[in-house]
Amino acid sequence: MDAREAGERIERELLILTRNRDTSTPRGVRGGGALDRSAYALLSRLEAQGPMSIPDFVEAFGFAASTFTRQTSTLLRDGLVERTLDPDGGVARKFRITDRGSARLAEQREEIVTGLAGVIADWPAERLQRFVADLRQFNSDIERISGRSWPRPMADEH
Repeated sequence: MDAREAGERIERELLILTRNRDTSTPRGVRGGGALDRSAYALLSRLEAQGPMSIPDFVEAFGFAASTFTRQTSTLLRDGLVERTLDPDGGVARKFRITDRGSARLAEQREEIVTGLAGVIADWPAERLQRFVADLRQFNSDIERISGRSWPRPMADEH
């Protein structure tokens, strides 16, 4: 198998993975229902990195500013983020995850992690370690090429 054929197979599996993640996410997570994929990603990034401005989101994700203006408006309306002054003293207002946003994110993450753990519960430890390492390497290579890394906990560095 060459890189092109592998790319085709990976594309298909990622499509299926995304679909399965969406269909396995509960629709009735306590606190107001499941977060959509973009809200989950933005809240996760705010949790990992701290307050961010619209230009920070553009740099981190590579989408147009209008995309983040719409998404943050919804998160503000739902009380999941709030606008705050730049903690570093900059002029731009930044978005910070609220306690409510952190709670919703934690609830949904727990549901997702529990679901994933159920899928891989019977895998041997070596296979789990290899899968996590390969997935991490795959994402790290994408981040290197795109120039957009995702902050990871220090515990994940090993």
